[in-house]
Amino acid sequence: MGKKGKKEKKGRGAEKTAAKMEKKVSKRSRKEETFLYNELYVYNIRKDTWTKVDIPSPPPRRCAHQAVVVPQGGGQLWVFGGEFASPNGEQFYHYKDLWVLHLATKTWEQVKSTGGPSGRSGHRMVAWKRQLILFGGFHESTRDYIYYNDVYAFNLDTFTWSKLSPSGTGPTPRSGCQMSVTPQGGIVVYGGYSKQRVKKDVDKGTRHSDMFLLKPEDGREDKWVWTRMNPSGVKPTPRSGFSVAMAPNHQTLFFGGVCDEEEEESLSGEFFNDLYFYDATRNRWFEGQLKGPKSEKKKRRQGRKEEPEGGSKPACGGAGTQGPVQVVKEVVAEDGTVVTIKQVLAAPGSVGQPRSEDEDSLEEAGSPAPGPCPRSNAMLAVKHGMLYVYGGMFEAGDRQVTLSDLHCLDLHRMEAWKALVEMDPETQEWLEETDSEEDSEEVEGAEGGVDDDDSGEESGAGD
Repeated sequence: MGKKGKKEKKGRGAEKTAAKMEKKVSKRSRKEETFLYNELYVYNIRKDTWTKVDIPSPPPRRCAHQAVVVPQGGGQLWVFGGEFASPNGEQFYHYKDLWVLHLATKTWEQVKSTGGPSGRSGHRMVAWKRQLILFGGFHESTRDYIYYNDVYAFNLDTFTWSKLSPSGTGPTPRSGCQMSVTPQGGIVVYGGYSKQRVKKDVDKGTRHSDMFLLKPEDGREDKWVWTRMNPSGVKPTPRSGFSVAMAPNHQTLFFGGVCDEEEEESLSGEFFNDLYFYDATRNRWFEGQLKGPKSEKKKRRQGRKEEPEGGSKPACGGAGTQGPVQVVKEVVAEDGTVVTIKQVLAAPGSVGQPRSEDEDSLEEAGSPAPGPCPRSNAMLAVKHGMLYVYGGMFEAGDRQVTLSDLHCLDLHRMEAWKALVEMDPETQEWLEETDSEEDSEEVEGAEGGVDDDDSGEESGAGD
């Protein structure tokens, strides 16, 4: 885990929305500049290489959107919504446009269809059969903000939107939740964030830790029902900004996040890099624990066999005396400062507690190799039983660190993380700070959006 702390007056607007989960990029200090992208990169898992793919006429630059891959038409990547902010934060708006990348032909297409969701970001979207199901999100203007708990379906055959009206009691309005499809054909919605105004220019956020199941009622795809879930097992601690992917055996995997402790005028919290699994079939949580490399297990077993009966304490450096291990990583903050992130790995086993066979094997393995440092908003993908974790963000005091490292973990073996791309401070490029207040340059590639001052609804490129 990694800790952060902020004791400062919290300004209004986007930078505090979603408590660093759906972290907004507008209304920032004039000494900072933020850049959004509409670039497409492909990672080759066989060659361990990144490739930038240039495809004409892509969607405008944005963040906090949703992207879903479906097999139709030789493979398609669907993108909806998100938000845009100019480098100086003077322009900000939400999108409500829908795009599809045809992977077979490598072409972008904007799909215009009426009756869809309003402009928003922080929403969630999953592929369900031959539909895209979208839930929640938020919209913020210079005057106010609103959180959603509505549900929309987009038909991949007819290219039409429809608003669903599920029965039952569903989630309260929120953004930044996580959604996954269960083996039984339901859709799980977990967690999220929302805020409400407690007094002028002061908002109080709420981290949600509840879980709901959305499923067709009586097998009908035009009629849905909400059901509240109460899973058993070891649940994640309250947090936001965690990431989700589908693990083998149809389990849902959750990684990382941040726990923000909010008061009216301050914000502090800590980041995580732990793993949790949710088994929808058993409605149960499991904590993901790494076993360590097999070679280390054999060495430690051999060392135990060589110990005399009733032998003395292990020598220094043995498994019995191994203490916490501190791993230090250097990354570059947005202001160009090199920030040192310290990650403490706990010693294996617990003194004075009875051990099960599994616990004994974990101790023999020793501390697993360090993996991704604590972070929120990382990107996850699972391919051939391998979990890939890319990027995310971390905060050290007032500095925000944008990560670009890549790690993988074999989910079948659960032994140790492997770093594919490390963060290298020497290769990071950051803009110099400037005191200029005249940062109102023209914004390129942002056509299709409408400023929130003009309209709270007409804020996307699509109708």
